[in-house]
Amino acid sequence: MPANILTTDDLREFKLELLQEIKKLISSSNLSPNPEAKRFLKSSEVQELLNLSPTSLQNLRNARELPFSKVNGTFFYDWNDIIELIAQNKKETKPKRKSN
Repeated sequence: MPANILTTDDLREFKLELLQEIKKLISSSNLSPNPEAKRFLKSSEVQELLNLSPTSLQNLRNARELPFSKVNGTFFYDWNDIIELIAQNKKETKPKRKSN
């Protein structure tokens, strides 16, 4: 089997191809690494993000715990409101006791 010798140009070309593939994967994913890049999320995205059933998400809307907008029958949620909801429900932990 003959040996293949890689040049720096080959590596540079591979790097560019790899970066293009990574960008495609990120842009096609439901949740981008920077969620603030997508400010408003649909119900299905919020359900996936918070692991909620449709009914649980509806209960949050009905209780006015999670602000939303409704456009042509589709609910939209602001990313910052979701983060705020999580922060409001944060439970503090007790410090561990030292055992003697």
